[in-house]
Amino acid sequence: MVKFLKRCYAAVVYAFLYAPILILVLYSFNDSKSRGAWGGFTLRWYNELLHNREILSSLYNTILIAVLSAAVATVIGTAAAIGLHGWRGYKRTIIMNITYIPVLNPDIVTGVSLMLLFVFIRIPLGFMTMLLAHITFNIPYVILSVLPKLKQLDSYLYEAALDLGATPWYAFKKVILPEIMPGIITGLLLAFTLSIDDFVISFFTTGPGVTNLSITVFSRARKGVNPTINAVSTLMFLAVLVLLVIVNMRVSKENQRRGKRNHEQKTIVRNRRFGGTRRHLHNHAR
Repeated sequence: MVKFLKRCYAAVVYAFLYAPILILVLYSFNDSKSRGAWGGFTLRWYNELLHNREILSSLYNTILIAVLSAAVATVIGTAAAIGLHGWRGYKRTIIMNITYIPVLNPDIVTGVSLMLLFVFIRIPLGFMTMLLAHITFNIPYVILSVLPKLKQLDSYLYEAALDLGATPWYAFKKVILPEIMPGIITGLLLAFTLSIDDFVISFFTTGPGVTNLSITVFSRARKGVNPTINAVSTLMFLAVLVLLVIVNMRVSKENQRRGKRNHEQKTIVRNRRFGGTRRHLHNHAR
């Protein structure tokens, strides 16, 4: 009975989370512009999407900024996490508290602060300022995704690789990087998703002629949501869903390979110990 109630509770929670997305996908195929009536199945909104320059331009800016900001933030955040992992004492505590501030800070405060900074240093608001803003708020999420993997890492692996003759870069590439790769991928996906989803910071740091999809949707929503927005949102949801499935499959395969490799190593060590014990008993008997 308890298991049944838990499953029902989980089903209600997931239904509440995903019902709006399912409705959005359903109405992207609605032949009627009305959001309260079903006018039949159609693909004309997807056809209009391919000919809507404003939405396609916004979608291009959104994906380009998301890819660039996620890639740069992942590199910087991973390097910062590795550096933080080696620190101890009050310095690490201070830096970690500073890292948490952009995560807990309201988006409107971050957006206004970055806008004032760009105006103060006389950088024209536009594509570059929006990209820099997205990199800035993505870095802490990457750091917080990579640090747990570094804590789980055996601290002696890197030193063992150096003792065996590996260079620092080779030891990092072959020993450290594969172990923390799930955290790096998680941070990359999180940064990519947050960049696509952001509206407030983008609104304050963009300039004339440069808009992302969230700003375009906001400007159109004041006049009424066009079904074309449902179509582009559906395509983006499906793209992210496919990406997550691919990444999860790769991570699952990598974990299986690692588990098999660890099992083989333990078997070899056990066989060596057992063989040594047998030889010791044999010599003792003689």
